[in-house]
Amino acid sequence: MTNAPYLIRYYQPGEGARLGIQRGDRLHDVSHAQPSLADFFRASCGDVAGAIDALSAAADASARRFPVSDLDNPPAADVPHWLPPMDEQEIWAAGVTYLDSRKARQEEAADGGDVYARVYSAERPEIFFKASAKNTVGHLGAAGFRADSSWNVPEPELSLVINPALEMLGFTIGNDMSSRAIEGENPLYLPQAKVYTASCAIGPGILLAPSNEWLATTIQLVISRAGEAVFSDSVSTDQIKRTIPELIDYLGRSNSYPAGVILLTGTAIVPPAEFTLQVDDQVAITIDGIGTLRNRVIEV
Repeated sequence: MTNAPYLIRYYQPGEGARLGIQRGDRLHDVSHAQPSLADFFRASCGDVAGAIDALSAAADASARRFPVSDLDNPPAADVPHWLPPMDEQEIWAAGVTYLDSRKARQEEAADGGDVYARVYSAERPEIFFKASAKNTVGHLGAAGFRADSSWNVPEPELSLVINPALEMLGFTIGNDMSSRAIEGENPLYLPQAKVYTASCAIGPGILLAPSNEWLATTIQLVISRAGEAVFSDSVSTDQIKRTIPELIDYLGRSNSYPAGVILLTGTAIVPPAEFTLQVDDQVAITIDGIGTLRNRVIEV
């Protein structure tokens, strides 16, 4: 899968959002073939492989090529920069999909967390709305934690990219920023703990690999403060309890996604109870085969 095309959404001053395929250290613009991710997602319905091949052919023919490092700037209107690989899509999330996540949720819960133990073993997975475009940042953007929460952590997650026909397009990296103090006080506060300004980061791009099998890889989280790592951990994706078809099945029940959807698939990396994010912390999430998503942390 690591040789699969890598689709990027980026900003060009004076032009706005554009699409490109990264090959090595070069970006091949393909906006002439697909002006938006929503257009590409819709075009892929019923023929995912064909749509990916067409995008690769557009990259072959592209006359607009430049170093992908040109995008390595904090988002600003006057410089090229990375955009989150989503436009009209919603972002949803699956919870308690790893045993370590179940344990952490139980530890933080004021009532002992029986609800998390039950959902881990239940037939129906926990799936909840996470973010729209207005609350999502991309690679090198600023991810937020809530000012009214005393305990805040990033949650690194392998994320599924799915077209409107509920077919897999590929994978990206997600950071499901979470207010553990708020969710721990009462599970009914989950929307407040999860959905707020800059509460989600995804990127850098999409590995176009339409498989119904988990990407066999490692997820690594490193949190740095004043240039020094203050927390790091990693986990293998073979620890995910649910299957991709199972999650997509429940995601699509009684719901539709006209522009496609991105599903964050849960975390097993949970910093200890004494750790909370601080302003200007740097969060780096690396998933082998996809890349590294980096974000500075701000209070919102």
